Amino acid sequence: MLQVQVIREQKQAVINGLQKRGLKGVETALDTIINLDNKRKETQRKQDDLQAESNTLAREIGNLMKSGNKEDAEKLKKRTSEIKEAVASLNADLTQIEADLQKELYALPNVPAEKVPAGKSADDNITVHTFGNIPELAENALPHWELIKKYDIIDFDLGIKISGAGFPVYKGKGAKLQRALINFFLDEAEKQGYREIQPPIVVNEASGYGTGQLPDKEGQMYHATADNLYLIPTAEVPITNLYRDLVMNEAELPVKNVGYTPCFRREAGSWGAHVRGLNRLHQFDKVEIVQIRKPEESEKALDEMCLYVQSLLEKLELPYRKLLLCGGDMGVNSAITYDMEVYSAAQKRWLEVSSVSNFETFQANRLKLRYKNKEGKTQLLHTLNGSALALPRIVAAILENNQTEKGIRVPKILQAYTRFEMID
Repeated sequence: MLQVQVIREQKQAVINGLQKRGLKGVETALDTIINLDNKRKETQRKQDDLQAESNTLAREIGNLMKSGNKEDAEKLKKRTSEIKEAVASLNADLTQIEADLQKELYALPNVPAEKVPAGKSADDNITVHTFGNIPELAENALPHWELIKKYDIIDFDLGIKISGAGFPVYKGKGAKLQRALINFFLDEAEKQGYREIQPPIVVNEASGYGTGQLPDKEGQMYHATADNLYLIPTAEVPITNLYRDLVMNEAELPVKNVGYTPCFRREAGSWGAHVRGLNRLHQFDKVEIVQIRKPEESEKALDEMCLYVQSLLEKLELPYRKLLLCGGDMGVNSAITYDMEVYSAAQKRWLEVSSVSNFETFQANRLKLRYKNKEGKTQLLHTLNGSALALPRIVAAILENNQTEKGIRVPKILQAYTRFEMID
């Protein structure tokens, strides 16, 4: 959530930044926020003035009663009753104004960082790095949704039977490959100084608002309405919310956490060949890295996180490319995002497997996540997160890119975890 002070003091810069996202009516939205904040301040001032008058009258009434001047005291009591009613009315107005202001601020996305290019869609993203050679497969090579049937390792029909479309059942070596990837990712994160967290996979409404999934993605989250709890779309939500409403000491920073969780997304409106098989699911496994940094350190931290994700892909022997997302293709919370895409040789296309983002103060302002520096000044922290990694498309690329006449070769780095070299 943007800070009102930033909107006031850097209005034109905010307008220029949000226009990178292709948004219209930005200036009007900012004016509405500023006007509401002016109204909030004026209402608060009136309420404070009346409360101060009430306090003064209370002392005068006390003095009058002590001196036996009950008649004048009663007159002042009448005024205090009027003030009490006026304060109550102003308090109701203030509550409504603050709710309206909060709603307008929640609707406003983050301002893209300076290096983020303007653009409307993925066509405007910039490739900043590539690694590896595109595998050359035999003419009879199969896409992963055929390979999983051939080797009986993932079953979509059973998933439909017990849950519905988009909930696959992993079997035999398919289940072991999943577990191997999860353990590999967690072990590698630990080597890089990340502390493992095993969070709940349902969160309350405050947590959803804290990291920005609400109200933005309300229709895309599974909602247990009886308890008003949400199934998490990513471990970012519960792990980042561990630090909601905290004022941290500088000695506690940086925070580096990693967590494995299943993730749940309704993916309403998704259809077509591009979501076939493992390409898009309602439930999938993911290992997430989360950092909380001082503002002056977050840009460097983002680069480090990207290099870490890239190292995982290289160890898995997967060709990939790193993309700097344009303003129109970023999530609403992000100030800057890099996507990692692996090449799926049988599908002959790139598949996104990780997004690494710096939210700067956007989430921290919602979370009220601050720290006290050495000078004793309190300021907002920066939050960052990245997929390290999401499993379904990694599995798809491993299966497709490593298929041979004898079976599917397991990447060497995973063989100590799977305890087999081939899926056959």
